[in-house]
Amino acid sequence: MQSIVITIMGKDKPGLVDAVAKCVYQHQGNWQGSSFARMAGMFTGFVEIHVPENSHQALVRALDSIPDLTVQSVTVAHTPSSYQETLAVEVMGNDKPGIVQELTNILNQFNLNIESFDSRCESAPNWGSLMFKARAVIGVPEDFDSQSLQSALESISNDLVVDIGSSCQ
Repeated sequence: MQSIVITIMGKDKPGLVDAVAKCVYQHQGNWQGSSFARMAGMFTGFVEIHVPENSHQALVRALDSIPDLTVQSVTVAHTPSSYQETLAVEVMGNDKPGIVQELTNILNQFNLNIESFDSRCESAPNWGSLMFKARAVIGVPEDFDSQSLQSALESISNDLVVDIGSSCQ
């Protein structure tokens, strides 16, 4: 079996995930994990699949034949993570340009690996502005000082609320 990651993107419409799942099943693929989202009318996501080597290209061609869907695939070699522990970092505060860059810059300064990152802006009815919310799962080395990270993240803005806890991935 070969491990591949497939990314898909297309105009959102009902049945896209089902069409992808049918193709994977028809080509003897085993769905390992996925993440999908709808943004600005587009549907996008990625799937990790284990598939027999002789079915890989046929699977990609079948996925590519789904109308209005763009597909890319990458064969993946399994490499063990250098981090044994993960933490969940949740951030909430007033939205402003550059907030994601500021957050990721601090994570990079601590040499941390972002394993997943989800963010959104929501209306803050009581304040009349947008509220930025993000959740990142990060790989951290053993004996990592999460308090120093929390202080660094909170220093971005005086209204930023940061919560760091164990991740339940």
